[in-house]
Amino acid sequence: MQAMQYELTLPADYDMDIIRGRVSRIGHLLDDWDGLGFKTYLMRERGVDGSPVNQYAPFYLWNTVEGMNSFLWGGAFQGLVDDFGRPSVRQWTGLAYTEGVTAGSAAEVAVRRRQRIREGAELSEVMEEAVREAERLAALEGAVCAAVVVDPGRWELVHFSLWDHDTPKAPGDVFRVLHMSAPEQGRLPRGRQW
Repeated sequence: MQAMQYELTLPADYDMDIIRGRVSRIGHLLDDWDGLGFKTYLMRERGVDGSPVNQYAPFYLWNTVEGMNSFLWGGAFQGLVDDFGRPSVRQWTGLAYTEGVTAGSAAEVAVRRRQRIREGAELSEVMEEAVREAERLAALEGAVCAAVVVDPGRWELVHFSLWDHDTPKAPGDVFRVLHMSAPEQGRLPRGRQW
């Protein structure tokens, strides 16, 4: 499992209905993409849910690198680049994925929490604790799913969870889910990934 996200931070006075309209028009294009576990079309609005910025920030969980590469290099990603410029695309290696107690429900919000891995930490302990945190989040009321991924270049964990209601029980940046393409969500590997 691979994770991917890019963030388009937009001006404070940007009309976020433009993003809503874009997702409404094109969100379905990945609904049957080979190799894609899921893509959540995420948005934050300045002043809503504590967000300091307007931002469009899709988050992906990929089953295959080939699917991810096909999206990035096969032309689909070019539309976003043409409209907004080329964003920095972050990628992480999957540590764990867990279905939530409301798996199968429509996700309304997503929560992303970044966590630095401190120098000198026992890596196996940090990773095991991160897996336990994903399992804990998935067991909470309203959880659709939870994942944790790692970037060993930056020594950063990212905890990502989806919720079926407006009041998620996880700390972090809150995003509204505008659409979710989930052609292979059922094939994402469950639990610890090593």
